[in-house]
Amino acid sequence: MNWSSEGYILSARKHGETAAIIDVLTPDYGRHLGLVRGGISRKFRPVLQPGNKVKIDWSARLSEHLGVFLVEPLEYNAAEIMEDRLSLAALNSLCGIARESLPEREVHLNVYQAFEVVLKNITFHKIWPALYIKWELGLLSAMGYGLDLNSCAASGSKENLTHVSPRSGRAVSANEAEPYADKLLLLPKFLIANEGITPEDLRLGLKLTGFFLETRLQWGVNKTLPIERRRMIDLLTETGCII
Repeated sequence: MNWSSEGYILSARKHGETAAIIDVLTPDYGRHLGLVRGGISRKFRPVLQPGNKVKIDWSARLSEHLGVFLVEPLEYNAAEIMEDRLSLAALNSLCGIARESLPEREVHLNVYQAFEVVLKNITFHKIWPALYIKWELGLLSAMGYGLDLNSCAASGSKENLTHVSPRSGRAVSANEAEPYADKLLLLPKFLIANEGITPEDLRLGLKLTGFFLETRLQWGVNKTLPIERRRMIDLLTETGCII
């Protein structure tokens, strides 16, 4: 069994004396693990950093085996990102959520493409937080837990949508939400309209996607959200990017 593709390193960990097991997000084979012989060597250490784009050739005797990767670097993204702690926090969260939420070997091309968009903008602090939130929304949708933000769950109206039901994941209009506002999640406008984005909008967006990631995806497998996401939010708060 063998195949070739490209993808982004999500993580790498030592295996045995000299090898490493890497977790790679690919467009053609989904999130895939494999062994890199000599993966902890000086040659490979700069290559096998989260966020780097690589060409990979995978081979194994049987399809269900871990298999071995041959790796060639395509883009050294990690080096630039590591120079900025906010961008690094975003990268760590992006990779952490992908690792914890995407089933291994299950192809989700839209998630991969959106991951790439976030990564290419991750050094632009005025851009990436909103892209990141939309990536998490897309991830929820790909996993079968997409939110319906197009119309009110109660009235069907598409006007003045202000909240989201934590039970159904559907939008709720201001009038319908009023009696239950304390039990609903606030809906930031930029998720449904082309409007300016405030630090408060970003906080609400992260709270919204975080709630559904934890209660839909992670709860079912007895996990919580990766600590990298919490650290990213703390740093966004510290730097005033979210309020």
